Amino acid sequence: MNTIRFQLVVVLSCFVLIPSRAQLPDVTPLFQEEKPLAIRLSFSFKEIKKSKNDTIYFPAVLYYKNDQNDWDSVNVSLRARGDFRRKNCYFPPLRIKLKKTDTKKTPFEGNRSLKLVLPCQTASSYNKLLIKEYICYQLYEPTTPYSFNTRLVDLTLSDQGGKQTKTYQVSGFFIEDDNLVAKRFHGKVIDSLDLHPLMLQDTSSIKHDLFQYMIANTDWSTTFRHNAKVILVNPKKYIPVPYDFDMSGFVNAPYATVNETLAISSVQERTFRGFCRNKDVTQFVRRVYVNVKPSIINVLSRYEDYFNTKELAGMKKYLEEFYSVLANDVRFDKEILQKCRTK
Repeated sequence: MNTIRFQLVVVLSCFVLIPSRAQLPDVTPLFQEEKPLAIRLSFSFKEIKKSKNDTIYFPAVLYYKNDQNDWDSVNVSLRARGDFRRKNCYFPPLRIKLKKTDTKKTPFEGNRSLKLVLPCQTASSYNKLLIKEYICYQLYEPTTPYSFNTRLVDLTLSDQGGKQTKTYQVSGFFIEDDNLVAKRFHGKVIDSLDLHPLMLQDTSSIKHDLFQYMIANTDWSTTFRHNAKVILVNPKKYIPVPYDFDMSGFVNAPYATVNETLAISSVQERTFRGFCRNKDVTQFVRRVYVNVKPSIINVLSRYEDYFNTKELAGMKKYLEEFYSVLANDVRFDKEILQKCRTK
C-alpha cells in the first residue's frame, strides 16, 4: 500500500461507523435491548458440575419478566461449561439449549443455544468482576461488527442440590451462539485447527490482537481456537471473534494467573501477542482505534450504577494507558511492532 493510498484510507476510516445492534441484520430480540433482563433459574449445582459429558443436558424452566413486567417461562436444557470455572467456581457457567417451538413469541425467539456467564463466587465483589467482563464485550463493538452480542441479566439463582434450597441474587449475561454471528454475515463457523493465524483476514486479525492487548488478556490463541471463534465470510475471509475475558488485566480477577510462557509478572501488565502483519495495515488499525476512542471510553459511562467513582476512574485510567501507547510512535513501535510474533 503506497503512502498516498494509506493516508486516504486513514482519512476515510474516520467516517466509517460500526452499525448498532439494532441496525445489524439477524439480531434476535434478546440482544436488541440493553436493559438487564430479570430471570430465574433453579437446578442442582452439584449435579450439573459433576457431569463431564458435554452431550448431557439437564431439563429446567427459565422464568423471565415479559414486557408487561409479569413472570413468564420457557422450557430449557442446561449443562455446565468451562473447565476452569467448573472446577474453581461456586457458580458454574452454563450452556443453555432451547427448542424453536418453545421460544416462539418470547425474548428468546431465534436462539437455539446460549451461554450464560455467572459470577465465580458468592461475594458481591464477584458481581462487579462479572460486569467488568461484560464491559469487555462492549469495548470491542466500536471497532468491528464481528463480535458477540451480549445481554445482562438480573438473576435469581436457586441451588436445589442440598437438603434445603439456597437462593442467590446475582448478575449474569447471555452470549449469543457463534452460529448466529456467522449467520449475520452469511458465513459459517470454522472449527478446523488447520488454519494458521496468518490466514486470518489481516485488518480483523489486528483489531482482535490490539483489543486483547488493550484489555491485557493473554488467555487466548487463534492457533488453537482458545477463547476465539473463527468465522468464514465470503470465499476466503476468515474472521476471529474473541470471547471469555475473565482472565484479563482489565477484569483483574483474584483467580487470574499469569501466563508463565510470557515475560510478564502481573495479569495487568500488557504484552502484544499478535502475529506480524503488513505495517501499513497495522498503522491503519491503529488509527481506527484512535478514532473510536471516544466511543470506547464512553462505554464505561453506561455502567456508573455498578461502580463507585474511584473504580470507574481506575478503569478509565487503564484504557488511557493503552491509548498512550497508540499516541506515541516510539512506544507503538517498541511495544507493538517489535513485539509481534513471527511464528
